Amino acid sequence: MSEMKFQSTETAWCPGCGNFDILQTLVGVLNDLAFAPEEVLLVGGIGQAAKLNQYVNANGFSGLHGRSLPAAVAAKMVNQNLKVIVNSGDGDSYGEGGNHFLHNIRRNVDIAHFVHDNQIYGLTKGQTSPTSDPCSDTNAGACNLNKPFQPLLVALAAGATFVARSFSGNKEHMARMMKAAILHKGYALVDILQPCVSFNKVNTFAYYREHTYELEAEYDPTDIKAAVLRSMEFGAKIPIGILYQAQAPTFHQRRPEIFDETPMIDKHPAPDKLEALLRQYA
Repeated sequence: MSEMKFQSTETAWCPGCGNFDILQTLVGVLNDLAFAPEEVLLVGGIGQAAKLNQYVNANGFSGLHGRSLPAAVAAKMVNQNLKVIVNSGDGDSYGEGGNHFLHNIRRNVDIAHFVHDNQIYGLTKGQTSPTSDPCSDTNAGACNLNKPFQPLLVALAAGATFVARSFSGNKEHMARMMKAAILHKGYALVDILQPCVSFNKVNTFAYYREHTYELEAEYDPTDIKAAVLRSMEFGAKIPIGILYQAQAPTFHQRRPEIFDETPMIDKHPAPDKLEALLRQYA
């Protein structure tokens, strides 16, 4: 590659954090896809994962806790030429942001959603998150008294057209998942298993290397029933790869009366028309 347009800066993450691999891989993918920095918007909520947009020389937006998706979707709605990528954690995406997770899947806006899933709340020092493992006699860390949240299963049930999982310790695989998600037309979820070296001493790099496996070459990602079964496989063995991918009209394609080839941000209605419209509701 002759020119590396995207670069990362110094971060505030703990040494050894799985977020470093995600950051480096995403920067590499954006360079491989040959986007210009001004064509990309990186969005985050609150949390360690959500800081990623602050460390890359692209457009960035940091929102409220659990509210990264509304900002990302709004930006994409008014400027469909932007490549919008959300980076946020399992608590931010599936806990505080659970309602937005569900309903933006249904909207099928063309964004990529990368969830850094470390199975705890890392920024606030290791509390139980929706995806924390179940409590047991041998679990010494944060654990779920409730049934752990199954994000891929929920995404499939809500109608997601791209559902994948990867592991931050497998950078080549993660790059393939990121690239496929970014190029997919519609909402694309990649749940990235990301060890927190400071506060999660159970779900470590060694743990995921032992328990994850790549989906077989003959696996069919268009088979929704197979995807549902694999999405529930999380324990002794955890499949990584594209569990499901399908084509469906995006939010913009379903509303041709509103959206055309000119982004809304570039449309400038005459002031007198706006005033007349406002008077109708006065």
